[in-house]
Amino acid sequence: MRRGVVRKLSLWAVGGVLVTVGAAAPASPSPSAEPDTAAESTSGSQGDTRRESANDPHQKVPVAVGRDGAVASVDADASAAGIEVLREGGNAVDAAVATAAALGVTEPYSSGVGGGGYFVYYDAKTKSVHTLDGRETAPRTADSGLFVEDGKPLPFADAQTSGLGVGTPGTPATWKAALDNWGTKRLRTLLKPAERIARDGFTVDATFRSQTKANQKRFEDFPATAELFLPGGKLPVVGSTFKNPDLADTYEELGRDGVGALYRGAIGRDVVRTVNEPPVDPESDREARPGDLSMKDLRGYGVKELAPTKTSYRGLKVYSMAPSSSGGTSVGEALNILERTDLSRASKTRYLHRFIEASRIAFADRGRWVGDPAFEDVPTKQLLTQKFADSRACLIKDDAVLTSPLAPGDPRHPAPCGTRGKAAPTTYEGDNTTHLTVADKWGNVVAYTLSIESTGGSGITVPGRGFILNNELTDFSFAPARPGVPDPNLPGPGKRPRSSMAPTIVLDEHDRPKVALGSPGGATIITTVLQTLTGFLDRDLPLVEAIAAPRASQRNAAQTELEPGLDPEVRDGLEALGHSFKDNPEIGAATGVQRLPGGKWLAAAEKERRGGGSAMVVRPTS
Repeated sequence: MRRGVVRKLSLWAVGGVLVTVGAAAPASPSPSAEPDTAAESTSGSQGDTRRESANDPHQKVPVAVGRDGAVASVDADASAAGIEVLREGGNAVDAAVATAAALGVTEPYSSGVGGGGYFVYYDAKTKSVHTLDGRETAPRTADSGLFVEDGKPLPFADAQTSGLGVGTPGTPATWKAALDNWGTKRLRTLLKPAERIARDGFTVDATFRSQTKANQKRFEDFPATAELFLPGGKLPVVGSTFKNPDLADTYEELGRDGVGALYRGAIGRDVVRTVNEPPVDPESDREARPGDLSMKDLRGYGVKELAPTKTSYRGLKVYSMAPSSSGGTSVGEALNILERTDLSRASKTRYLHRFIEASRIAFADRGRWVGDPAFEDVPTKQLLTQKFADSRACLIKDDAVLTSPLAPGDPRHPAPCGTRGKAAPTTYEGDNTTHLTVADKWGNVVAYTLSIESTGGSGITVPGRGFILNNELTDFSFAPARPGVPDPNLPGPGKRPRSSMAPTIVLDEHDRPKVALGSPGGATIITTVLQTLTGFLDRDLPLVEAIAAPRASQRNAAQTELEPGLDPEVRDGLEALGHSFKDNPEIGAATGVQRLPGGKWLAAAEKERRGGGSAMVVRPTS
């Protein structure tokens, strides 16, 4: 597809199978956890206890090197599903779909059939990057007052756990579009590993139990959610086996009938019914507001194939997601701001100071200019020019800190150190997304970030289907930020809420992959990807160490969020400049792959965040 062209991949059914209109034929492959280890027995979906073994091929390791392909995700079972597909001759796209489906089983509070995401693909044969926008959309009846009641914005918690916050799911359509364009295997085949995990079960870890406990109060209010995730009214036990037969059946149905089962069929009807009549326990006092989703919304859903954002940095080409996500524009703008500073020679204090200030500026500009381009005039190209970045970079001083909230600049008319109008504050985004990164033996690469927004999404499980619905529409601004301040992220009919997801692929001067990565974390995704990239590219950290480094996240706020572990002297130096910090125990959970000489790949994941990630390769080497 020509760059610069936006193509909506419309979905329609033929003989019960969903078809993507205008898509190319399938391509051939080119030659912090709660330390609770309670051992009480449970019932329902809880089964026999498994014990981890050092010889378990699914045991988590944060880095792996080898040939014939690599997978990195937050979960060992999911990474193993992708490796299984690669071993059987599938390409990176096939493996990414299989890994994502498995994450829908083992990371059900972060992703799944009921959510959406963004898919970035590097085609080794054509040396080109393509992206899919599989973001959820608001119902056709939604307007700017979607979350306004009695003239006031709803409290976030009321919108989160409701039908109002649920957008039309985009994940199954994204799998379909990716496979139609670039895959080599059928969806039915690729769902089999996930279906098997759902039927046979996976081992509960401390993170899964902790996330369940954090949601226990609202899960208890929905019988289908409580039955699945709180069997017998109890939390899942660390080390036990968790099964989800309803989700296994859902995957089997999607494999047999195609994703039309969701967008035109029985699964979709169940979703619509659940959104519009949230099945609250009659004995609960929770008011779960109904949504207004229809089968027309599902039938009209389309994945968008977009030109990626592109930024030049240190002679490399950085590709990511264009709006509706702000990830590509914000990471790209910040990199352009940092381009003029030699970060490799800077002290750690100066490096982090510059990184924090570039993040602050990028978020100021994102808040004013980025929304769904189908509804808003988004100056994507201008946000990524070096001229605009230079006009903003001159605000940064080495001996002082910018004051937040910082007003935006004007990318269409850059003025040195110029600002325009009033600042738009950063809207809240749920932080429990997931990211996976895959490479294959032909050199194809996928960076895929997918989500159901908050940890546990809406909290509402579709009865009999085994998956939780998203609350992605709460990523919209509930009301204008300030009188007279334009807000491109208000709700609208069929509109995609702004996201921060930033799946990123970096190419070298020969258009070959150097590194690919991404992270969950809501709005902190942008700062996590930016910090990991600069740590790897500028500070010469090994990829796994760039991922593990203590993170800072500045999002045009008075305080910068900071993880523990930063050298106290560095923190003192930053505070002496005027930085103010707010402690955050855990920011993001990144994964990545790196191309090595001789046809090898390195897969990297977290060492500790979310209990550690899982890096795997097809044929390990030293």
